[in-house]
Amino acid sequence: MRIPRALPLLCVVAGLSGAAQANEPVSPANADVTRLLQSLQDRLSRLEARNAELERRLAEPLRVPESVSARLEDVETEVLSLSRKPDPLEKFAGVAVGASLTVVAQHAKGGAVSATELSARADVEVELPGGSIGQAEGKIFAHFRAGDGDGLDGAATPPGTFATTNATVFMNEPRPVLMQAWYQLDIPVGAASGNLGQVELTAGKIDPFGFFDGNNIADDESEGFMNLAFVHNPLLDAGGDIGVGTHGASPGVRVAYVSDVNGGNNLTASLGVFGTGSGADYLDTFTKPLTIAQLEYAGKTWPGLAGAYRIYAWNNGRAEDQINTGDEKHNGWGLSFDQQVAAHTTLFARYGNSTKGHLNFDRAYTLGAQIDGGVWGREGDRLGLAYGALKTSSEYVNAGSGSGSEKIYELFYAWQANDSLQLTPSLQYIDNPSGSGADDLKVWGLRAKLAY
Repeated sequence: MRIPRALPLLCVVAGLSGAAQANEPVSPANADVTRLLQSLQDRLSRLEARNAELERRLAEPLRVPESVSARLEDVETEVLSLSRKPDPLEKFAGVAVGASLTVVAQHAKGGAVSATELSARADVEVELPGGSIGQAEGKIFAHFRAGDGDGLDGAATPPGTFATTNATVFMNEPRPVLMQAWYQLDIPVGAASGNLGQVELTAGKIDPFGFFDGNNIADDESEGFMNLAFVHNPLLDAGGDIGVGTHGASPGVRVAYVSDVNGGNNLTASLGVFGTGSGADYLDTFTKPLTIAQLEYAGKTWPGLAGAYRIYAWNNGRAEDQINTGDEKHNGWGLSFDQQVAAHTTLFARYGNSTKGHLNFDRAYTLGAQIDGGVWGREGDRLGLAYGALKTSSEYVNAGSGSGSEKIYELFYAWQANDSLQLTPSLQYIDNPSGSGADDLKVWGLRAKLAY
């Protein structure tokens, strides 16, 4: 229990008062003490009254002057305005930009062929947010490309092979051209009741190989294998059945359904329709297009290891008749897979079969492996080895142009010098070029790629 500070004093005063009331004689000293105590008591009473007044005033609500209150409101309004002001960098959120420069030097030797050629290619890719429609999200993609040099195919004595030895060559176009420009809308399925995957709608100027016949280690001539036979299915690319425009893309549309399987793996069914022939260059109506359908399963297809398996079929209503002149309908089907089989090793293979049309070769298969440099302490490096065979068609043989198969071997080592620069020496060996029985061809190459 708290004892008031004035209690002892009051007790003394009370004692003295009691003595006086008992008619006891009061000495002069006691009289002085009594007066002093009375003075202190009066002062204590005044202090208690003042303290009570202070407590009363503190209990009253604080009255802020109107000028201060108005200024406070102005400051609050200014802070709110600043918080709502758009971030100048907000418009760049979700924007992805990539740029690269690829330079290739090659020397070919075989029989009458002896040539050394240079080529260069620059690429800029931009992906932008495309807004939303309900729960669907859109994106815009643009790809600009420029190139110079025809490679060995433009040499005075070209090697004369079915598949070019330098797939990085870009049409000797030193001025940038719009390679691709398309819009894609990703529409979730079953978002209310649970994720059932999504539907992808893509339309614009599209490189079909961006969505069909993909391969994780044999799909990019600027970083992996350079021979065109290993970059895409030879029947579609080197054989010409893809039928795209001059710059490698065509007007078209793609519809795909992507579903989740086993919590991480994906099953994708897609269908694409693209302009072909002169229609691929917007020169006439969108008739007799290329139609291609694909089924792909990708994810952890091997115990704990990544892989992807694809099967597809195509119909080109206006393909090139490679034996006679003019256009004709071509049909075919193919397979493409890549599978990691160990921590640092991935295998790949492709197969293509033509079921209708006159082609120089009507069957093709390629296979190979890639080992990443983690095996020898160079995480960014890669070693690649591939083999392919392009089987001449009966029409080609009957025309007396050749027989057998063009067989292709390629070995490369990609050395990652730093985060931006990659240097890749390579060796290609081509047996029976174009099935013509010509001397074997050896091609040494060095590729340099600067990428951002």
